[in-house]
Amino acid sequence: MTQAPARPRAGRRQHDREIVMLAVPAFGALVAEPLFVMADSAVVGHLGTAQLAGLGVASALLTTAVSVFVFLAYATTAAVARRVGAGDLQAAIRQGMDGIWLALLLGAAVIAVVLPTAPGLVDLFGASDTAAPYATTYLRISALGIPAMLVVLAATGVLRGLQDTRTPLYVAIAGFLTNAVLNVGLVYGAGLGIAGSAWGTVIAQCGMAAVYLAVVLRGARKHGASLRPDSAGIRASAQAGVPLLVRTLSLRAILMIATAVAARLGDSDIAAHQIILSLWSLLAFALDAIAIAGQAIIGRCLGAGDTQGAREACRRMVEWGIAVGVVLGVLVVLARPAFLPLFTSDSAVKDAALPALVLVALSQPICGIVFVLDGVLMGAGDGPYLAKAMLLTLAVFTPAALLVPTLGGGLTALWATMTLMMSVRMLTLWLRSRSGHWLVTGATR
Repeated sequence: MTQAPARPRAGRRQHDREIVMLAVPAFGALVAEPLFVMADSAVVGHLGTAQLAGLGVASALLTTAVSVFVFLAYATTAAVARRVGAGDLQAAIRQGMDGIWLALLLGAAVIAVVLPTAPGLVDLFGASDTAAPYATTYLRISALGIPAMLVVLAATGVLRGLQDTRTPLYVAIAGFLTNAVLNVGLVYGAGLGIAGSAWGTVIAQCGMAAVYLAVVLRGARKHGASLRPDSAGIRASAQAGVPLLVRTLSLRAILMIATAVAARLGDSDIAAHQIILSLWSLLAFALDAIAIAGQAIIGRCLGAGDTQGAREACRRMVEWGIAVGVVLGVLVVLARPAFLPLFTSDSAVKDAALPALVLVALSQPICGIVFVLDGVLMGAGDGPYLAKAMLLTLAVFTPAALLVPTLGGGLTALWATMTLMMSVRMLTLWLRSRSGHWLVTGATR
């Protein structure tokens, strides 16, 4: 009688160990990514306001271009993890190589589009006459590193699928440090100005891609996996990524609509919105780390045919998501008095942000559930459902957000619609997780 409850406790402890081992390094790697932009901003900012403004426009364009292809990491993680669970490491690495080849093809296509259209893209983002030349210079040079950035995404997915999140952390830290040193050396030492910052980023990204490729190639040689591009495999990787692309674009549309609405509310509201959105994005890194663990663990369980293990892991990760969400929410409430002065001394901006921050805090447990279940369904390869669910969420959010200024609402009302958006996502994901339709076993879905 005393041994019966011990097994569930032992199972929970095993899941806890796996979640921590995968999520903690993943969180570190996620946080390291935005540090690239911060390092560039810190170095370029001393060149002048026009240069910093140009960097801001170019960085926004680059971030948008690369984030659209984040499915390279998500889809590759799920596909590789399934084959790991099925015990076929050769096929797992072969699948990963297909994702890397797809990344190279997409990167080349993006370069072909960005180089000739860079001035028009900069104008589209509203760069001033003084900032536009700097933005164009930075964008054109940095675009040369986009294939490397996409290879990093795909290769990160390979390693996550292989249940390795430590290597991406080490590579991300090394890449950040290299980028910082190169920025200082090329901008000031070589006197290249903002072009030096761009070249530093390109070199750092290429170095990261080279390290990832070396790790994957070593695994391919060890397990006898082919390195040649396979049209069928690349096509399958692209098909798996399309629904996740739709999901990502829908989410980006939601964030853009929210920012556009905030801009219509007035200068104080848009300033407060940007502060809150930056905090919301930072909190998302902690929750996304658990989601990454979910992608790897769920994919492996389903590849091994272990639906019970997948259900138990899903349940435990949801508990983790809720717990981390509660902790983050409490921290937001406690840190409000110290957090806002870091960004502004304007009392009007603070007054607009304070009540909205309370909503952000209260919604963190909901966000925890959403991020975890999103990762679980990605790990299960349930991309088509995720795409449909996000399109539904976009359809609910858009009219609600657009009504905020019409009805005389302020920033708090806008963030209430953001909470509504996350609640709709939670409902759609919870219903799917309860249905069991995502529990498709086998080396491929």
